[in-house]
Amino acid sequence: MYSNQKTQIFFLHFAGGSCYSFDFLKNHINNNFECHALELPGRGKRNQESHLFEKTDAVLDYVSQIKKLRNTNQPFIIYGHSMGATLGLSVVKKMEEHLDPPNLLIVSGNPGPGASYNDKERHTLSDVEFKKELRSLGGVPNEILEDEELYNYFSPILRADFEILEKHKLSEVGLVINTSIFAIMGDQEETVIDIENWKFYTSGKFDYQVLPGNHFFIYGQVKILAKIINEYGMYSLVNI
Repeated sequence: MYSNQKTQIFFLHFAGGSCYSFDFLKNHINNNFECHALELPGRGKRNQESHLFEKTDAVLDYVSQIKKLRNTNQPFIIYGHSMGATLGLSVVKKMEEHLDPPNLLIVSGNPGPGASYNDKERHTLSDVEFKKELRSLGGVPNEILEDEELYNYFSPILRADFEILEKHKLSEVGLVINTSIFAIMGDQEETVIDIENWKFYTSGKFDYQVLPGNHFFIYGQVKILAKIINEYGMYSLVNI
């Protein structure tokens, strides 16, 4: 049994994101949670470190961060958006293997491994094509795409993250966690029809919700997103 301490929540960012990517959300999370926004090397507070290019390295990096921050007297949940959702599945599996499983995995902006498979190699595109792809995905401000200095700073981060995702794309297929999953997607996302694909990756409970918006619906649905985290995060402590 856990003590009456706060629930820890670990945020895993999207491609090109950092520990600052969830600042918009943290203020809406209730005070029953202790928020920890993690980040991979090469950006944010870790901008002096070398980028990672392998999925296994990224997963182990996140697991190491979580283990350092964990208070095993506290329950915890993991929330990842897009790239963070993909990596989050394997992070949870590792935490289960370390006998410290989360109470819930929340994933958003992602239909799950193997769904709507595509063979895009965005990390190898020319700058012209890469910018075009980033515009279609949304989430990257035009100021970054139009300012050469800003673009030259963020482009290596984005390319490294896409390489992590695009190499060994199907490596999670067949991976099943015991931790329950709650999935969220925007109704304008092309792959939203596959959101229930996540149920094949847990032997625990599965639920989902579709919200208005595109891949980065999280910015327009802050209060609803926070409500889901607040309610399902606490509900998971006794029911999931």
